[in-house]
Amino acid sequence: MNARKLLFASSFSLFLTFSAQGQVYQKIENKYGPVLGYSTTSGVKILSIAGNKFKDLNRNGKLDRYEDWRLTPEERAKDLASKLSIDQIAGLMLYSRHQALPAPALGFMAGTYQGKNYQEGLVSPWALTDQQREFLEKDGLRHVLLTAVKDPETAARWNNELQGFVEGLGWGIPANNSSDPRHNAVVSAEFNAGAGGQISMWPDGLAMAATFDPAIVKRFGQVAASEYRSLGITTALSPQIDLGTEPRWYRIGMTFGESPELTTAMARAYIDGFQTSSGKDEIALGWGYKSVNAMVKHWPSGGPEEGGRDGHWAIGKFAIYPGDNLKQHIIPFINGAFQLTGKTSKAAAVMPYYTISFGQDKKNGENVGNGYSKYLLTDLLRGSYGYDGVICSDWLITGDEAPKPDEFAGKPWGVEQLSVAERHYKALMAGVDQFGGNNDKAPVLTAYELGVKEHGQKFMRQRFEASARRLLLNIFRVGLFENPYLDVEESRATVGNPLYMKEGYEAQVKSVVLLKNSNQQLPIRGRKKVYVPKMYRAAMKDWWGNYTQARLEYPVNIDLLRKYADVTDNPNEADLAVVFVQSPISAEGGYSERDRRNGGNGYVPISLQYGTYTASNARAESIAAGDPVIDPSIKNRSYKNKMVTAANVMDLQTILDTKDMMKDKPVLVAVTANKPMVFAEFEKEVSGIVLNFGVSTQAILDVMFGKYEPSGLLPVQMPANMATVEKQAEDVPFDMEVYVDQAGHAYDFGYGLNWSGVIKDERVREFVKK
Repeated sequence: MNARKLLFASSFSLFLTFSAQGQVYQKIENKYGPVLGYSTTSGVKILSIAGNKFKDLNRNGKLDRYEDWRLTPEERAKDLASKLSIDQIAGLMLYSRHQALPAPALGFMAGTYQGKNYQEGLVSPWALTDQQREFLEKDGLRHVLLTAVKDPETAARWNNELQGFVEGLGWGIPANNSSDPRHNAVVSAEFNAGAGGQISMWPDGLAMAATFDPAIVKRFGQVAASEYRSLGITTALSPQIDLGTEPRWYRIGMTFGESPELTTAMARAYIDGFQTSSGKDEIALGWGYKSVNAMVKHWPSGGPEEGGRDGHWAIGKFAIYPGDNLKQHIIPFINGAFQLTGKTSKAAAVMPYYTISFGQDKKNGENVGNGYSKYLLTDLLRGSYGYDGVICSDWLITGDEAPKPDEFAGKPWGVEQLSVAERHYKALMAGVDQFGGNNDKAPVLTAYELGVKEHGQKFMRQRFEASARRLLLNIFRVGLFENPYLDVEESRATVGNPLYMKEGYEAQVKSVVLLKNSNQQLPIRGRKKVYVPKMYRAAMKDWWGNYTQARLEYPVNIDLLRKYADVTDNPNEADLAVVFVQSPISAEGGYSERDRRNGGNGYVPISLQYGTYTASNARAESIAAGDPVIDPSIKNRSYKNKMVTAANVMDLQTILDTKDMMKDKPVLVAVTANKPMVFAEFEKEVSGIVLNFGVSTQAILDVMFGKYEPSGLLPVQMPANMATVEKQAEDVPFDMEVYVDQAGHAYDFGYGLNWSGVIKDERVREFVKK
């Protein structure tokens, strides 16, 4: 046995007050067992028993069952759960709000260091914030959501600081750090706020679905798990396997599309890639030191939002099922996430969506958010489908809602009139194990007392202990109790290494879809002179409600484009034009405060076309409605006969103007889309259309200029017009009239071109059902 001391020092160490100066992490090698890692300042000692080494995490001088790595993770989790107090279990049930490294001075991820912000505090970027120290020690929180990090070194060192801190508390339970998807290139919302940075970049959501290749998804899972573990992340808040049956939904871009079969295959591959360890890295049943728990979302589906409005706001609290099609939405869960090919068998955790699955509780008749529905969580998920993993609520479901239905705050849909503690209790009784976005154990303890009054102490102890066992199991089986510490140099070498970058880039290329190619204008051959028009971007609100500035700018990196072609700002000199646009943006998201102030109900259409749209085919009566606290007078959310124009209507005008300026010369359009769109407005005016769902500009250009042949396929239907969008049922896939272009090609699920014509390969035969 060799013992090696690993010193993770910092050039800032003289200034650190939170970071343990000279913190030493020691590694102990077992000849026939796992490597142990511990902090020499935590008080933890090493026990020697029968030639083996064990960590004395509770510092009682003897080997407890939960400390014995020779036992199964299940046995250890059950033992420790039985030892914890209700107060300690309440801490385990917490899942932190979003944490950035270092913490910003303002915003929902703000933090301080000894009362000062990061810039003032003369601390390292990996120091623990005041707030982190408080929720880790005072509240006993052990599940931390990590978003943006300065770099891999910062993440690794912060992980070591964090693990050293909690190792010295109580039972020595390590932190289970998590991340929303962070391998996509664009930060657009709080659920991908960690994206970008020094990490391999892959297609995500619809882009990954467009590859129609589960093998790519599985490889992504393996690579992402390797990078996550090197950042100290052991739970992925993904994949998102909602069926994208409502084309206007904001989050359809993060799904694998509208096909139950394709989504099921992608879900299974994704989770197998993330969760599976093998060989010396395996602890038991496929779990081990390379595994990352997958928290699949969102049960039973967030896809069928009425009118496409999203459940992050009160305006989108209702998911509806006009086609009575809930069963199809749960197929990716029960046949994919819960029927894995790998040995881990099932996804480690499930997250219900914010929405009220309207009219779907056939037993109790309740219309409450999915995280509060005993029918959906206990009767259906746990009962009918036998799922015994962690159920974690989506973030802030127990918080109070905003004063207005389109403002971002808590999401207590269906239980708005309950207190915060009563919401915790209702969610617990529905089947929730953990509360996303809650750093405070007080309402959980109050919920326990409410349960004791109704059911008795024995019942509530068993209820809490069941959740503790599930939560601890996910920590034990990824090896954190043995060694939660990272080798900083190894983390630097792993995250974003050239091989991972190359694999991610090749996957991006395979997601690009060629829709139109008149007269074989693509690929662009030889070095051409290309006109690329600047685009006007109107001022609009971002995810958090902040306005961006209006601007006129090139839509792509012109210096990058010059590596492929000569760029001119004079259409008369150009051989061809390439117009880079985004899919139509409905800035209102389905609700207009101006409409409400002027006497309307506030609800407006979400349009998939650029030009002005009048919703003459919309429902006269919405299927669901109701804001009992903030706007109780609105009983109908219909937007029939209201008009909207896309915020980026100038994208369409620029295409048409460019066509006029180029006369008979080719005009090619490169569309970056996050949802389906109506191509009828411009398809006939252009020679070629290249579609992507959010990948790098280089991947798009490499396809357009012929370095790679396009192979992507449409993972969703493209509607012929907005009338068919209004007439389709939000919960039913493949029920729109699809657009047919000049060449007679239908922009249907599974359609795509390569240089030879329409793709009809094995992927199409497997997933496209005629």
